Formats: sequence, structure tokens, C-alpha cells
Amino acid sequence: MDYIEVKIQTLPPSKEINEILIAQLADMGFESFAEDDFGVNAYIKAPDFSDDIISRFDELFLPEDTKISYKVEKIKAQNWNAKWESDFEPIIVDDRCLVRASFHSGIPELEYDIIIDPKMAFGTGHHQTTHLMIEAILNADLTNKIVLDMGCGTGVLAILAEMKGAKKITAIDIDEWAYRNTLENIEINGCQKIEALCGDVKLIEGLGFDIILANINLNILLSDIKNYTESLLKGGLLIISGILKHDINAIKLNAADSGLTHISTSTRDEWVTMSFEKLH
Repeated sequence: MDYIEVKIQTLPPSKEINEILIAQLADMGFESFAEDDFGVNAYIKAPDFSDDIISRFDELFLPEDTKISYKVEKIKAQNWNAKWESDFEPIIVDDRCLVRASFHSGIPELEYDIIIDPKMAFGTGHHQTTHLMIEAILNADLTNKIVLDMGCGTGVLAILAEMKGAKKITAIDIDEWAYRNTLENIEINGCQKIEALCGDVKLIEGLGFDIILANINLNILLSDIKNYTESLLKGGLLIISGILKHDINAIKLNAADSGLTHISTSTRDEWVTMSFEKLH
């Protein structure tokens, strides 16, 4: 799938301004971000991009005297893959789990070693949410559980779920590149219990899960939490990320309306992971 890259430069440049920008751009539908010394590169699927989004840049809330300039570019899927690979760095979570590519060398020996060869749109801004979701999985009991990884991306969470003892995992992504990459990474890691599917939330109708993992974005989560709840077995857990701190209340209200009980919230920088339980 093609992506739109919006290169945003800020004057003056600062990490604080970057975080403020990312929070607002995520609400517009941008789904991954890469920060540099000059500002933020924001990425959104080409079909989701419109001139209306750019017009909203004039309404961005920024510190006084901050100026921005931006450049819009369409990136073909194969070019984006190469860019993602060049930006991808190993991730170590809680000194227990390593997420790396096959081309990384000098790696430490940890309890869980996941090899991910990236071939999809997934920018470095998602490292915070990946870290949070992995942390949540490491702290959860997945032994003999039936797990759903919704919006699976590279399949990293599904792969860790199998390593943690889940007996069956369904990994779903609407992006065909992500679906294909998940299949490749399942094979690389020698997984036997993961079924990868290409599609949306309709694929889980009539299915039941002990644990649902969803590292997506606010709009999709708000739209699909009811579907997740219906597919959760009694006592099941929903663990979500891809949301920012200022989205917490909206997610809590939506989850409560769907019949879920809030269990915990974890943060990393401006990003959030939340856990909910289906008690009845």
C-alpha cells in the first residue's frame, strides 16, 4: 500500500514541540512518526489522505512563536519498505525480550528473541507502543490461551504470544503488506500456532478469545471495541495501544459502554497502553 509522507520542520526545533505535533497528527489519522533534528516525518495511508487534512495544519496548537513548514510526498510501498528497514533498530523490553531484524549483529542473549524482517509501513514512532504492548504481554499469563493480535503489523505480538505459551493465535491486518510480512516472520521464528489473515474486524465475528491485543489507533479502537468485547470470553482481557495520553478518557468511556472494566494504564513518553477485563 502507498503512503503519504509529510515532512514537517519546526522553528525552533525541540522534542517538546515534536510531541505536541505527534499528538495532534495522530488525531488526524497519521499512524506512524519519525523524529529528527528538524521536526517530525508523519505517515498516513494514501487512501486516508486528503487536502482537508493539510488545511487543518493551520489549526495546529503549538507554543507561541513556533513556525512550521512542510513537504508532502507519496511513497511507493517498496520504497517505504527500504526506508523502514534502514530506520529499524533492535528493541529490548524489560531486559527479557529482544525484537531485532535478521541483519542485526552483536545481539544480547535474552529470554525471548524475536526476529522481524520489516516489509511494511511501521515507523519508528511506533516503538513506544510496541514496547508497551510487549511489556504487557510479558506480564500476562498466556499459557494455553486463545489470542487475537488485531492490526498485527509485522506479527511481533502474535509471535511473542506463542513464545509465552498461547495455544492458538489469530493475527489479522487489513494491509496486505502487513499480512504478507506476518507470514514471513511466522516462518522465520518457527511458529506453529499462528494463523494470519488479511481483513478487518469482521473476520472475528463468531470467534472467542481469552486475550485480544490491538495496537492500532484511536479511531479504529473507538469503532471496534464493541466487536472486541463481543469476541472476548468471560474473564478475557483486552490490551490496547496506539493511543496518546489525552485519549485515555475517551477510551475508558467507550470501553465501559461496551461492558469492559478498566484494569490498568501504562505510559511511555506520550503513548499509552490500557488493559480491560470482561467480567460478565
